[in-house]
Amino acid sequence: MLTRRQFLSHLAGGCSLLLWPGAMTLADGVDQPQRLLVVLLRGAMDGLAAVPSLGEPRFASLRGELALPREATRQLDDTFALHPSLAFCHRLFQRQEFAVVHACGLPYRGRSHFDAQNCLENGSDGPDGSRTGWLNRAVGELQGMEGLSIASAQPLMVRGDAPFMTWSPTPGKQGPDALARYVADLYREDERLSEPFEQALASQQIVPDGSGGGGGQLAGVMQAAGRFLSAENAPRVAMVQDGGWDTHARQNAVLKRKLKGLDVGMKRLQASLGSHWRHTAVVVVTEFGRTVGINGTRGTDHGTASSVLLAGGAVRGGRVHGEWPGLSRLRDNRDLIAAQDMRSVLKGVLRDHLHLDAQALDTRVFPDSRDARPLNGLIG
Repeated sequence: MLTRRQFLSHLAGGCSLLLWPGAMTLADGVDQPQRLLVVLLRGAMDGLAAVPSLGEPRFASLRGELALPREATRQLDDTFALHPSLAFCHRLFQRQEFAVVHACGLPYRGRSHFDAQNCLENGSDGPDGSRTGWLNRAVGELQGMEGLSIASAQPLMVRGDAPFMTWSPTPGKQGPDALARYVADLYREDERLSEPFEQALASQQIVPDGSGGGGGQLAGVMQAAGRFLSAENAPRVAMVQDGGWDTHARQNAVLKRKLKGLDVGMKRLQASLGSHWRHTAVVVVTEFGRTVGINGTRGTDHGTASSVLLAGGAVRGGRVHGEWPGLSRLRDNRDLIAAQDMRSVLKGVLRDHLHLDAQALDTRVFPDSRDARPLNGLIG
């Protein structure tokens, strides 16, 4: 059995553990093969940029200069493609280990980052529906299980009665990229400061563009998550987060860098998991989508629906799941319509991958959510 000292020394140096009652006890008993990693992209990833619907007749005209040429993208099927920065994810798609659920949204349909993130993390139908997180409650349904988050402070998604460790890389030892993201995490709690700081990161390139292929902080955090999840008798459920996805300005340049970081992170995660990758499901979520059309600063504004990305050997990949509403009709004449409740996607993964039952999902993990039925066929 791995001791806690061995467990922590298994990771890269320079970290701190934020502890709370119960965090010092690793789960006992039989090793569970299934792993789950949730990746939260804060700021609202543009799902139509990550997974463009090039087969839509109106796509190019609606997107304007945001629409990349078809030959520059990575084709998934007759309708959808992946952004060119998602090269490794495309290879996973070809191996049936990557999938997309497009046009996903929350019950909350406002355009506040803070309210939407709160709704996404607490798992209810509104921003103030719960003081605990759905992922914590899901872990609480798994006997003898603990969870892990990698963040500078414990995210709402993992707060609650179930034991969750929070591991934080030391910002001072990882250069200006990590420091800027660390400060952004601190500013995220203040609505007056968060958006201006995120826009400064995007427009002034405070964070290096990662053109050397390193992938930035997200790639390192995903690699660390893989090391945690692959250790013996360690947590089997983890959550990581990344900021800077609020692309009001210079979206094409910003997303080229950000999606590259996610792609490199996925590659490092697979490598660090080793043979455990085949039992792993990765769920990449964001609080809402962005406007279909371009704004005056070559970016997009807050929208409604975005894409959920799924990866891992446990997922039923090689396809785009769910209903596609198309672009002939838009919400408020500006947003992609949400055809899937994001809770339905999460329920489908939790039911089929971690074997949570319907009553737990409908009443405790996602309270009063029977109408959001689990999406079938996500786990293969």
